[in-house]
Amino acid sequence: MDRVTLRGLKARGHHGVFPKEREEGQTFVVDLVLGLDTRPAAADDDLAKTVHYGIVAEEVVAVVEGEPVNLIETLAERIAQVCLKHEGVREVEVQVHKPDAPITVPFDDVIVTITRSRV
Repeated sequence: MDRVTLRGLKARGHHGVFPKEREEGQTFVVDLVLGLDTRPAAADDDLAKTVHYGIVAEEVVAVVEGEPVNLIETLAERIAQVCLKHEGVREVEVQVHKPDAPITVPFDDVIVTITRSRV
């Protein structure tokens, strides 16, 4: 399976279990690895035969900016489902970064990673 990777999609969301997170929001960063067969697109040099990663990026940002959830695990699942709606995408790995998570000790990042595929 071939891969198309998007790294560092940034969007402001209001996700989290604490009232301050819901009220003020914070920046979330999303990385995607889309699994698909790119041979038909490459053979014909045809965008219609692959995934349009610009559209995927816009849809993912809309999910992050959309309805708040408590957990970034839930956010990752919603993002995965949006990606899998694209016809050619057979599998997706989603990483949701929460670099401003409310943790009381020094840290660089909190990341949830999930992999989902078509059933």
